[in-house]
Amino acid sequence: MKTQFKYALLNGLSIRGITFAVILVMNAAFIILGLTLRLPFAVHVVFMSLGGVAVAAMFAANIGSDVIMIRRMFASQDAYLQALTPTPRWKTLFANVITMMCMDIFTMFIAIVSITWISFNFIGNDIWKNFWDIFLSEDFIIYSSWFSAAMIACYLLFVMVILFCVAAKKSFLYKLPASGFLAFLLALVCFYIVSLLQIVILPMSSVQVFGIFIMLSPNSAAAFSLLILLTFLEAAGLFVLTSKLIERKINI
Repeated sequence: MKTQFKYALLNGLSIRGITFAVILVMNAAFIILGLTLRLPFAVHVVFMSLGGVAVAAMFAANIGSDVIMIRRMFASQDAYLQALTPTPRWKTLFANVITMMCMDIFTMFIAIVSITWISFNFIGNDIWKNFWDIFLSEDFIIYSSWFSAAMIACYLLFVMVILFCVAAKKSFLYKLPASGFLAFLLALVCFYIVSLLQIVILPMSSVQVFGIFIMLSPNSAAAFSLLILLTFLEAAGLFVLTSKLIERKINI
C-alpha cells in the first residue's frame, strides 16, 4: 500500500506540484510584504486580485491533475504497469482516490487561506480579533466539522461516480456502440439513485424537488449526521463496485 501511495502522489504532483509551489511562494511574498511594509492602496488591490487568480489557477490545476490520474489508471501506458503490479487493484484504486482527495483539499485550503489572509490584512488588524472570537467558538467548531465532513463525503461520492462510470466504459460497455454516451447516462442514473436514497432521512427533513431529482434538507443535527453517513456509505458502495470491475478484464 505504501508503494501505491508513493506512485499516486508522484502522479498527482506531475501537474499541480509546480503550480502549487508558485502560488505558495507568490502568496507568501504578498503576505510578508503586506505585514512588513506600508504599501499603497493600489498595490494591496493588485495583491488581492492576483491572489484570487491564484485560487482559480489552483482549482484548474487540480482538475487537470485529477483527470491525468484517472486517465493513467485506465489508459496506456501507465495502466499496463498498474495491471501488471502484483497487488490487488482495490489498493491502487484506494491510493489514487485518497491521494486526489488530500491533494485537492490541501492545495485549495492553502490557496483560499492565503487570499483570505491578504484580504484581512488589507482591511485592518482589528478585524482579526472579531474573527478569532468566531473561529474559537464552540458552535463554529461543531458546524465547521459537520461542513468539512459533508464536503469530504460529497467529494468522495462525486469522484467514485466518475471512476465507476469510467471503469464501466472500459469493461462491460466497451463493445457497445456509443459507450461514452452510455457511461454518461450511467452517471446520471447513479446521481438519481443517490437522490432517491436520501428518502431514509425523510421523517427528519423538508423535501425539495428539482425536476426528476429530489433533495432533502435536514431539520436536525441527527438528520444531517445521518445524511453524511449515508453519503460515505454510497461512496464506499461505488468503491467496491469499481474495484470489482477493474479486477476483471478492462480494455486499456
